[in-house]
Amino acid sequence: MSTQTSSTIQFPYKRTLGPVISRFFSELTAQRIVGIRSGDRVIVPPMEYDPETGNQLAEDFVEVGPAGTVVSWTWVAEPGKHHPLDRPFAYALIKLDGADTNLLHALDAGSEDAVSTGMRVVPRWRDEPVGRIDDIVAFVPGETPEGPAAGEAQDVQTMDYFSTITYTDVLSPTLERYAASMRAGVIKGQRCPQCNRVFLGRGYCSVDAIILGEEHEEALPDFGVVSNYTIVTPTPYPGQKETEPFARASVVLDGDEMVIAQQQIIGIPVSEIRVGMRVKAQWFPAAERDAAEITSKGWGTVAGFIEGWVHTGEPDEPAEQYMNRVF
Repeated sequence: MSTQTSSTIQFPYKRTLGPVISRFFSELTAQRIVGIRSGDRVIVPPMEYDPETGNQLAEDFVEVGPAGTVVSWTWVAEPGKHHPLDRPFAYALIKLDGADTNLLHALDAGSEDAVSTGMRVVPRWRDEPVGRIDDIVAFVPGETPEGPAAGEAQDVQTMDYFSTITYTDVLSPTLERYAASMRAGVIKGQRCPQCNRVFLGRGYCSVDAIILGEEHEEALPDFGVVSNYTIVTPTPYPGQKETEPFARASVVLDGDEMVIAQQQIIGIPVSEIRVGMRVKAQWFPAAERDAAEITSKGWGTVAGFIEGWVHTGEPDEPAEQYMNRVF
């Protein structure tokens, strides 16, 4: 059976909204909903181009709603982390008064039995508007909107956005064997029979272009020497967990040319880390070892298996023998 690992990439950016969507979000901060006129129709949310003809629309905005009628709906019995509400709700297509198209939004009616096509609904407004579609927290049954008194409209020109993608890798037989050995607390490499270099979970020699199989695998020591390092002073960004300066180092495993880069040195102040220092792997407990960082887009990594490298207390090796060995 193939081993699969899942990875998620997320990064933030600011999106410029343009004159039409900027106007729509700006009006939401004042508890107003606007559409845009296209001939005899009013399109909500407003669009720069008519979705039927592709023609660019004049910026002829029309206030609609805030009440509307449910055209169709579907019930969400078990909301997930990406849903707008943390309790059962409906997604509904709502035709706002004065609009000719439907707006998709959450409907918080309390129970599935309370939802019906044709029911009248109104917005529940956010306490502190920020200029996003969820300034309407949800629509609710009735004719009178819920929420604080409306304030002045804010000028909303950009929107913070998190782009996220999750993908699943099916690991190669080489990586499956590598992950199994790491779970057992053993670093295994593949030695090229031609150049004698050792690689982690790669399945080939990148120097001689030779395929490396199970017959080329051998156990490697989990101790070695720091050959170079850098000290990182964290700067704030979304997802940043480090707050104090930390080090990332290359570790040359004993008795070989194998260098493991970007390793965390733990247990001593960063000011005491030095080239030539002897270190040993500190493994995560067996039950906590995780292969999630191993993907088919790279090769063997010790992340998820080795927490970091600690000073052994042994005398240093001569720094000049190691300082040029980076990868």
